[in-house]
Order: sequence, then C-alpha cells, then structure tokens
Amino acid sequence: MDRGIPGITVPAATYRLQFNKEFTFNAASALIPYLAELGITHVYASPFLKAQTGSLHGYDIIDHGALNPEVGTEEEFALYLAALEQHGMSQILDIVPNHMCVESSENLWWQDLLENGIASPRASYFDVNWQPVKRDLTNKVLLPVLGAQFGRILENKELWLVYQEGAFYVYYYDHRLPLSPESYPLILSHRLEELGESLPEAEREALEDLQSVIAAFERLPSGAGGDEGAVAERMREKEVTKRRLWKLCCDNPPIREFIDRNVEIFNGIKGEPSSFGLLERLLLQQSFRIAHWRVATEEINYRRFFDINALGAIRVELAPVFEEVHRLVLDLITRGRVSGLRVDHADGLYNPGKYFHQLQFACFQKLWLHHNSPGQSPDDCTELRQEAASAYQQLVEADPHYKPFYVVGEKILLQNESMPKNWSIHGETGYSFINSINHLCVHGESLETFDTFYRNFTGIQDNFRRMLYDKKKLVMYSSMASEVNTLGHRLSSIAENNRHTRDFTLYSLIKALAEVIAYFPVYRTYTNSLLVTETDREQIHRAVDRAQRKARGIDPSVFGFVRDVLTLQFYDEMEDEHKFQWLDFVMRFQQITGPVMAKGMEDTTFYVYNRLISLNEVGGDLDSFGLSIADFHSTNIERVNHAPHGMLASSTHDTKRSEDVRARINVLTEIPDEWIGAVSRWSRTNRKHKKLVDDELVPNANKEYHLYQTLVGSWPLNSDDPAVFASFSGRIREYMLKALREAKERTSWINPNEQYEQGILSFIDAILSDRTFLDDMKLFIGPVALCGMYSSLSATLLKMTCPGVPDFYQGSELWDLRLVDPDNRQPVDYERRANLLRQIQGMEKEAGARAVAERLAEKMEDGRIKLFLIHKLLQFRLAHQDIFRAGDYKPLEATGKGDHLCVFSRTWGVEEIVVVAPRFFSRLTTNGKRKPWGGQVGEDASFSVPGGGRYRNIFTDEIHDSETGILPVADLLTVFPVALLAKER
Repeated sequence: MDRGIPGITVPAATYRLQFNKEFTFNAASALIPYLAELGITHVYASPFLKAQTGSLHGYDIIDHGALNPEVGTEEEFALYLAALEQHGMSQILDIVPNHMCVESSENLWWQDLLENGIASPRASYFDVNWQPVKRDLTNKVLLPVLGAQFGRILENKELWLVYQEGAFYVYYYDHRLPLSPESYPLILSHRLEELGESLPEAEREALEDLQSVIAAFERLPSGAGGDEGAVAERMREKEVTKRRLWKLCCDNPPIREFIDRNVEIFNGIKGEPSSFGLLERLLLQQSFRIAHWRVATEEINYRRFFDINALGAIRVELAPVFEEVHRLVLDLITRGRVSGLRVDHADGLYNPGKYFHQLQFACFQKLWLHHNSPGQSPDDCTELRQEAASAYQQLVEADPHYKPFYVVGEKILLQNESMPKNWSIHGETGYSFINSINHLCVHGESLETFDTFYRNFTGIQDNFRRMLYDKKKLVMYSSMASEVNTLGHRLSSIAENNRHTRDFTLYSLIKALAEVIAYFPVYRTYTNSLLVTETDREQIHRAVDRAQRKARGIDPSVFGFVRDVLTLQFYDEMEDEHKFQWLDFVMRFQQITGPVMAKGMEDTTFYVYNRLISLNEVGGDLDSFGLSIADFHSTNIERVNHAPHGMLASSTHDTKRSEDVRARINVLTEIPDEWIGAVSRWSRTNRKHKKLVDDELVPNANKEYHLYQTLVGSWPLNSDDPAVFASFSGRIREYMLKALREAKERTSWINPNEQYEQGILSFIDAILSDRTFLDDMKLFIGPVALCGMYSSLSATLLKMTCPGVPDFYQGSELWDLRLVDPDNRQPVDYERRANLLRQIQGMEKEAGARAVAERLAEKMEDGRIKLFLIHKLLQFRLAHQDIFRAGDYKPLEATGKGDHLCVFSRTWGVEEIVVVAPRFFSRLTTNGKRKPWGGQVGEDASFSVPGGGRYRNIFTDEIHDSETGILPVADLLTVFPVALLAKER
C-alpha cells in the first residue's frame, strides 16, 4: 500500500466570494460555470461556518462545527460542491481560528461560560483574565453591552428576568444571559413562606419538591478548583435539577404561578427605584458583570479581536480548542471538499509558528488516514495515526520547508519585513504585492511637490511617523486602555520578583509599555521560546531606544527593564518558573502590538494623513513614494526564492480602495502641476459651500483634500446617467462619514458629533450639485481616467504573471470603482459579466483576437478590455501551469523610455514568456490619443531577449520575429496597451 497522501494542489487562480444571506451556496453554484469559463480554478470562499444572524462577512462565527444556515443547507452546500467538481474546480476556505462572536445567544460555548464561570468546561477556551486588576471582577467576565449606565438601564426596565423551560435568563434586547444555577435559590426562595401558607394540604408535596430543588441548587459542586470530576458532576447535576424544576412547574400550576410572580417582582416597577433591588442583587451573584459599553475601554477582561467587544478571542493554542475549532474544516479537507486554507489574522495567535505546524500536521494526518484506511473511523486507527505522525516527522526532518497542504496566512509586512521562516505556509494573502504594484505606478519624482503642496494646503506639518505615533497612543488610551493596563500589571508582577526592579511604579511601567508599543516599527515579533531571534531583538531595541529618547519623564532604567524582559535577558541564577513568566509576558505583549498598529495605522492614520490616499493601503509604508522597476524585480525574485505560491491580490474585502480607484489616483503623481491647479480652483469655487461648526469652517483643508482625491478616484465613467450619479453621491456620503469617524478627530464611532458630520455632508451635497465644480471635475477626470484604465491593465497583467497565485476580488474583472467596506460588499452583476464574456468569445471566434483587442482598446469605458485580458491570460495559465508555478524570473532591461516599461521573462524548460507592462501613461500619450505606445511615442523604446526568436502575443495572436533579440515596443503595443509574448517552438 502507498503510505502517503495525495499531492498538494496549488491554485492557478482564485476568485474571492463573500458568502452571506444575500449571496448563498445556490448563488455560488449558478456562478461556477462562468468562473470556470473565465479560467478560475479555485473559489476563495469567505468564512461560511455558522455566524451571528445577519452577518455580512462571516468572521463573527458562533459555531465552528456547523455551516451557516443563512448561506445554505447541507443539501445546497452539496450542490455547490458538485458544481465545483463538475467544472474541475475546488475552493480555498477562509478560516477564523482566533475569535468568536460572543454577543449571540447561539454561541453555546460563551453561554456555558456565562452560566458557569470558572467552573465551565469552556472557561479556558476563551482568553479571559479571571483575576483582573479590578478586584470586583474576580472570577467574573465583564459584558460591556449596555447603551447607558447600569442603574439607568435597570430602572428603565431594559433588563428583564425570564424563566424558560427550567432555566432563568436576563435579557437585554437581543442579548440573552443565562443565570448561574447557584443564584436560582434567590428567586425560588423569595416569598416561599407565603407560598406555603397559601397552598392547600393536598399540594404540600409540591412545596416539598420545590424546597428539595432549591436545596439541590444550593448543593451544586462549585467546580472552581479545576477538578474535572467536580466540574462534570456539577454540569450533570445542574441540568438534572433544572429538569426537575421544569417538570414541577408543568405538573403544578401553583408552583408555576409562584415563579412567574417572583419573576414579575424581580423585574421591578418603573418609577419605583427601590423595586429593582432584588434584580440588582441577583445580577451581582452572576459570573458576569453587565455594564455600559464604554466601560470596555478600561476594564474589559477578555481579549478581543482588536477593540471589538462582540468578538472574543479563543485560545486555539490549547489542544481541545484546536480540535473543536478545526473538526468540520478538517472533515471537509479529508473529503476533498476544500483544497486550501486562508488563515485570518495570523498575528493574533499566541504562537503563530506552532499553530501553522499544528495545522499542517492535522491536515496531513487526516489525509493520511483517509488515503490509507478509507471508510474507517479515525478513532479506530490508532496504529495508523502513530504511523502518520512518524511519517510526517520524517518528511519535516528531511525537508524543514515541507508543507503537505496549501495554506496562506493573513500577515501584514512592514519596512522590508519577511515572512517568519518557521511558518509552515505557502505565503501571505497578497497585501505585499498590492503595495509593491501600487508604488510601482506612483511617479517618485513628484514626492517633493506633493509633500510641499500637502503641507501648504492643509497646514499639517507632522510627517507620517509622528502622526502614526500619536494615533497609536490615542488607540491605547481610548479603545485599548484595558489591554495595556493589564499588560502593565503583569509586568509589575514580574518586577516584584527582583530587588533591583521592585521599586518601579505601576504607572511608570504602563507608561513605558505604551511608549514602546507606540514606537514599535512592525505589527509584532514572534518569540515563542527562551531564544529570541536577532530580527526580533533588533525590532525591540529599535522601539525601546526611540521610546526612551522621546519619553523624558520616565526613568531610563524602566526602559532598560522593559527591554530586558522583551528580549529575555534573564538575571543570573534566575528560576525557570520566572523565566517562563517572562516568556508568557512577551507572547502576550506580541498579541497587543498588532491590534494597536492596525487600529492606529489602518483605521486611524490612513484617514488623517492624506498626502496621496492611494498609498494608504493595508500594509502600506507612507514613508515611501514610488518604487523603481529594479526594486520591483527584486521583490519578485524574492518571491520566486521564498514564496512562489503565495497569493497576489489587487483588491480584497479589506482594502481601503479598489485597484482601479488606486490606479486612477496614482496618475495624479504623473501630473502634479495640473493636480495642484485643479485642487486650488476647486477649493476657491467651493469655499462658499462650507459652514461654520463650533467657530470652524468645515470641512477643513485636509478633509477637503481627501474628498477631492476620493472623487477623482471613484467618479463613475457614465456619470451623465442621473441614476448612476445619484447612487454615486450617496456612496460618497457614506464613505466620507466612515472616514470622518475612523479619523477620530472631531467625531468618532464611540462619540459621534452629528453637527460636525452634517456640516461636511451638506458640503458634499452642495459641491455635487454645483455645475461649475462638476464641469471642471469632469474635464479634469477625462484624461486621468483614461490613463488610470491603462495603468490598471498593466497592474492586472503583472498580478497574473509575477510569481504567485493571482486572486480576483468579486466583480473586479470589470472596472471596479468601489471604496472601503461596506461599499465593496455591494452585489455584483454576474449575469452582465457572463454575457460580456460570451460576447467577447463570439467576437474573437468571428473576427480573431487582433480585431477584438483593437476594438476593445478603442472603447475601454465598458470594462470589456479588462475582462478580455483576464480571460485570455487565465486560459493561457491553465495551459502552461508549470511556467507560472515554478518558472524562473529574469528582469529584462528596456532602452529609450526604460523607466516607463516593466519587462521580464519567465522560463520553464523550453518554455518562455515575456511580459511587457508600461507605466506612467500620461507621459506617453500625445494630445489625449488612446494608444500611448503607437507611432512616434514609442519608437525609441525597445528591449532585448536573449537568443531572439519567434514570439506570439497571446492577446492579439500577432507574431513578432527577432533574429537579433531586439524587440521594439511600438510594434508590440500598436494594437493593445500591454503584451504577453509566448515563445514559439
């Protein structure tokens, strides 16, 4: 028997689908034939496990072991899988091992924790600090869900005690909170004497049964010591006693009436504050404290996904949690229903490197057992499981980079970071490529002009780094103060263990930590053992040194202590117990720096620092402005050597702007003088539309500059259609409202300033109704939009030919001018796309590729040219997969307008392709002509291919012979703006 597993499947191309109640398995099934015809090999599915009711993204999972019923039934899922199989496709599944939605009563894990507290079998599943800084929260979990202060909510009767099928709950609108069984006697014993006096003798037995039930609840084992036997007994006995109580109620109406009346009494009387004392006392006995949502900032004691209270972190590093979280996913993998995984928010994991190895081994073992013992239960395969573990270990020892299953991790890389070498994955999800291709299309020579104008126009003198520092501090002292305070208390406990550090005050330690995190140059480090890598050590030293230089009011020795702990510079003769206490602190510190960076940069600074908003993208480095072609080639060579199968994205569900919006805004760097002139005119024209709010004209110049760039980037190509323009205006209003709140300056999500917001929305309405401004904007946008389309085609070509797996976000195969979510989650007209694809195929069959390419290039506004390029190249990739999966990458040097041309070859055996992608199109066009490389403009541009030969342009079917090895660009791009040349054999 072949003791192995089927070989890994690397996708040729993926297509991201956002599953939710509006886009179901049935909808996806209908779409599969179109995607297959396009050339997609794998659907890249958003999470479709059971999520909170109404979820539009699927990341708020409430049950990792079930499909989302809003997306479809088991039968509908089976039909979707059958459609994939029928068309030779599979899927990559986005999984969420980091957190769950904890605000849904359908999350049985969380409900169990609320009911039983530290005695819950699930108590360790969530990252709850049961001994928090605030002693009143000892062995309790804070639930910051109330819309106002607790007392006000209580006396307003917004908290309701109910009795349902033997169990007591407190409701707060959609929140259902199970009460601890130990607290039931408080309800059941109230007025008990009165019940005894009112019951006739014939029903005295029911009273005795009720008293027995009360005693049973009072005798429940606490389970608090972690004794598994006591916990199991408690879980069993509480359910038995609940059933006894429910049967007693069903069989004895007086008992039910008694309990219902007690519930009514506990719920109090509105207008009589003293009547709510019983319910307050009852709530104080619970394993949770229900509180105003603002309390979360400083007191929340469960780790969250960033600062989202509804998403509680789970401890997937624990074996039972890992097993339960991945059971269904691994079953789908075993049955061939899923052929790859995308792991969400890898930086949030306690130990990402260990997790990915654990995940790969779990996939290997499941596939091994399925391959070698089909139909047999894994529980009956002890010997084979051991054999699988041994085989995996041997494979990893022989090749430390061995990865049996296709896995990519969501990881944001900054400042020349590389993927951690111990992550057993095939690469990241494409943010690095987004930023490299983005900077490639930014004209770096315009940096000083843009810098100067931005400072002069807005009055903002802070650079990006200073602003990022300020915004990270804002996040830490507002939405994430509790996490930083908790970390500070952990560090204080460490300091207490040594005579040289025990005098450091708690305040100084918290403040020093905040300074170090604010200056941390990357999302996180990855120390997971007592050995710290040189890379991590450098990042820590860099952050601590900067923090120490800037924070003059803190004793430098405090920073020295922080540096020693973070780099595990142990004291002499230090006990192992304390060493591992330091390591645990470091690993928890690492889980905080990422969210602070994300919230401070992506969700705050990127809405404030508006020098060129196309660069304000996830993972973007705003210290950079443009990328040379040589550096772009270097990044691709790095991918060939280290991550040839990582994803290459251009738009995602998380990007701030779609690829085509960014491409258009990037054109502004090619025409800085025209842009500055336009902004200056628009500002003068629109000044009359500004309003005074708190003695300040709104919008200020920075917000106005942000708005103008947004309008240029997303202005619809068919804006003369009244319905289209009305929809666009509404989208701009919604986008700017989100941008204002994310910036957290004069308004925010937690403290909206309606007067300020309305002032800016009124400004938007006014300028989008001002004919003078509209006519000027349309005149300016015309050539910018044209060059943006050309640039987008080059970027699309590069995404599909550079080393990696090209990914397409839903709908982006036509021009995509959507903004940040929720704008980018709008429904996609797939019927139109399928019809256009059939139309293009029919045209090509009738007239040939050259005629189609020329026709589409003459009328680009309908987007068919982008669809054509994608279809032709995807079909070519399918027919030549080896050259894209494993081919060499070689930069080719262009002469003439060389800095306008990105050219490289890829080879595999005797196969060779040459990619030709121009950039900076506004500097290539003449008098607005549509063919930027035709005629005289491109006559002096050429490049050489070693050995020469005969090449076919796959977009036009034109043949180009080059005995000398020199290929003139003007000849290649006369018909179509980009080229992919396949060497004829």
